[in-house]
Amino acid sequence: MDERKRPLFMIGVVCEMFHIHPQTLRIYEREGLIRPERVSGARHYSADDLKRIRMILNLTKDLGVNRAGVDIILRMRHRLEAIHREMEEMMGHLERDVRSEFEKRLEEMFKEE
Repeated sequence: MDERKRPLFMIGVVCEMFHIHPQTLRIYEREGLIRPERVSGARHYSADDLKRIRMILNLTKDLGVNRAGVDIILRMRHRLEAIHREMEEMMGHLERDVRSEFEKRLEEMFKEE
């Protein structure tokens, strides 16, 4: 989706959605747990920000994880996603290499006949 067309929500709307105080979001931002965009000084939250906020609230309210623990979990999750992307890329290369080798062998087999 075009960066300019993605949904952005102001802090008041996000607070209503999650039934939280604006200061909660400000604390999360100050601690580096979220990074909303700034438009003319106002915070705007993307759909990805909302997913992250939902995860933070789930960890803190439902599971009792403190914010330091949340930070560790989010960093580990980010690293795991990066590793997953790298593995997917490697698998794509491997599949292309294996397919290419298989096609070469098939060609050689049919040339021999």
